[in-house]
Amino acid sequence: MIDIAEKMYEKVKSIIETWSEDDIYAISFFVNSNESYEYKEFSNVSYFAISYNTEDDCDRAKKYSEERWNYAFWRQDEIPVIDPFEPDELTDLLFKWYEENGITDIGCEDEDSYDSKFNYIGKGPVGHYELLTIVSEVAKRLQEEGYIENHFKKKLPIIVHGLEYAWFDIEATQKANPNGEADVFLKAMKKLGMV
Repeated sequence: MIDIAEKMYEKVKSIIETWSEDDIYAISFFVNSNESYEYKEFSNVSYFAISYNTEDDCDRAKKYSEERWNYAFWRQDEIPVIDPFEPDELTDLLFKWYEENGITDIGCEDEDSYDSKFNYIGKGPVGHYELLTIVSEVAKRLQEEGYIENHFKKKLPIIVHGLEYAWFDIEATQKANPNGEADVFLKAMKKLGMV
């Protein structure tokens, strides 16, 4: 049985090890699907990359401001972990994991995935929610083991998200930060009406 979470955990840790800026205040675990993302015979597959934002990047924006928390304002200098454009061993393993777990029709999406205001009510394209769940587990492990706090000498939130901050992104972020590391982010999303 493939332990995709362990492989992702090791890759994510190896990337974070290279980060040394002092004023990092949040980490992004960006999981996004797009019809242009293709892998072998599948389209609309999900991409997973990590990055961070600094106080300088957001011009030391206010605690609950959109400039601080909306990824659209971040530097977005992301490093791919699962990349359908340049698949590697980990991308291949993810698709083997899908197969092993009976997850088929990767990238297909129900017609009724959105409500009348075009907010997601479904779980995204097939495979997206499953990847998001694994990513959230990886983030949670980094938090629970104290890796993030030890590396950065402070607690930082890991925000698990796409471009739209759908309900499942908020759920994944809550699970990823079991000791309240993302409470300010979650409160900001509510204040800003983004969730």
